[in-house]
Amino acid sequence: MRTLIVTIAAVALAACDSGSVPSPAERLQGQGSGERVDQNLIALHGEGLVVGSEAFYFAAGRSEVESALQKRLGDAMQRAGASACGAGPIATSTFPEGLTVNFQQGSLAGWNLSGTSDVVQVDADIGIGSSRDELEALSGFTAIGDSSLGEEFALGDTLGGFIRDGTVSTIYAGAQCFAR
Repeated sequence: MRTLIVTIAAVALAACDSGSVPSPAERLQGQGSGERVDQNLIALHGEGLVVGSEAFYFAAGRSEVESALQKRLGDAMQRAGASACGAGPIATSTFPEGLTVNFQQGSLAGWNLSGTSDVVQVDADIGIGSSRDELEALSGFTAIGDSSLGEEFALGDTLGGFIRDGTVSTIYAGAQCFAR
């Protein structure tokens, strides 16, 4: 019986192979794969945003997010607040390049982009100015009918936006304060 248990343990231990995962020493030597991060790029995602090498998911602190954006875009052009939003009170900071970030209770809650930029990009297969045909061809595209805000769409579960004159004019994610 003891031999059987030792044999099973040895087989189980042998099956625990790390495969192609690099060891810590290999990673320190640069053997692991890694892409270089463009320190000037701001990438907008359905769950937050990335400024250079810093990722800020929804719930990140306002001061950290604004500080990182200020280093890349300059001072916020406008700060405002709206207490009568369906999502609850929202504070906004609007930066150059058409980027507005939304905060609730001091935490990042959403963003929207309404300008074209080489610095601020949406991490999706669309951007401001993409054609309606390009948008409709994407997996996850859904037109939102009867929107009081114009031609509105959803892209998957986390992105949305608006179409004006046949092109994407605004893309957003997270909590918004659109008067419907």
